[in-house]
Amino acid sequence: MKKGLMVLFVVLAVVFLGIAVYYWVTPAGKLPHFFPGYINGATKTHLKHGLAALIIAIGFGLLAWFSSKKTT
Repeated sequence: MKKGLMVLFVVLAVVFLGIAVYYWVTPAGKLPHFFPGYINGATKTHLKHGLAALIIAIGFGLLAWFSSKKTT
């Protein structure tokens, strides 16, 4: 159970890291319509949305790290 939870946290951390990079390199007008920050025809990128996704990725990474520790 604990290993499965750790794997889930790692997968979520990688997904949110990918979302953060995607926000930083993709203009707002090219984002998928379901992404927060989509603005039709906009050319700027969303630095703050990417930063929020990075913080979430770090949080999931920390959860994975702490859930991988052995309890004695």
